[in-house]
Amino acid sequence: CRSCLVKYLEENNTCPTCRIVIHQSHPLQYIGHDRTMQDIVYKLVPGLQEAEMKKQREFYHKLGMEVPGDIKGETCSAKQHLDSHRNGETKADENTNKETSEEKQEEDNDYHRSDEQVSICLECNSSKLRGLKRKWIRCSAQATVLHLKKFIAKKLNLSSFNELDILCNEEILGKDHTLKFVVVTRWRFKKAPLLLHYRPKMDLL
Repeated sequence: CRSCLVKYLEENNTCPTCRIVIHQSHPLQYIGHDRTMQDIVYKLVPGLQEAEMKKQREFYHKLGMEVPGDIKGETCSAKQHLDSHRNGETKADENTNKETSEEKQEEDNDYHRSDEQVSICLECNSSKLRGLKRKWIRCSAQATVLHLKKFIAKKLNLSSFNELDILCNEEILGKDHTLKFVVVTRWRFKKAPLLLHYRPKMDLL
């Protein structure tokens, strides 16, 4: 699990399984989230997701910080689900299917607007690429650097998003980094927007 990896990588820079070097100096920054595995764990262990959401909510309240939107949403939906079972509410399959369909439609139309948001300024760092017409964007903190690469590639009509590097403070960002991670590790205590630069990919020897 992540906590085990974090403890291990505090003193090592290799994979605990195959011993390949992850990164010479900052291996911890190159951990990718396996969301599929996390979903499987949540389904196999009853009450785990609700317990984790509760802990996160209490953590933010203890620090006097606002609970991020995604945690709020997951906690509320889990609480509603539990309350309906505790109250012994049983509805006809038709009504249940209708509500599920409406909830899914509402969820699909949300486009992650209820997530914690990050303001970003995307600047071009090379004369080989043109700048974006609209370089300021606002998106979910759960979006990754890979999402930004695809966005930029689409706007610039590039043949592949793999042709791009995205940097923060002149450091190349890993494609699996979430914007939340980038803000916390590389933009802490700095004012918004998060300033990122993009350029053609450079092959490092």
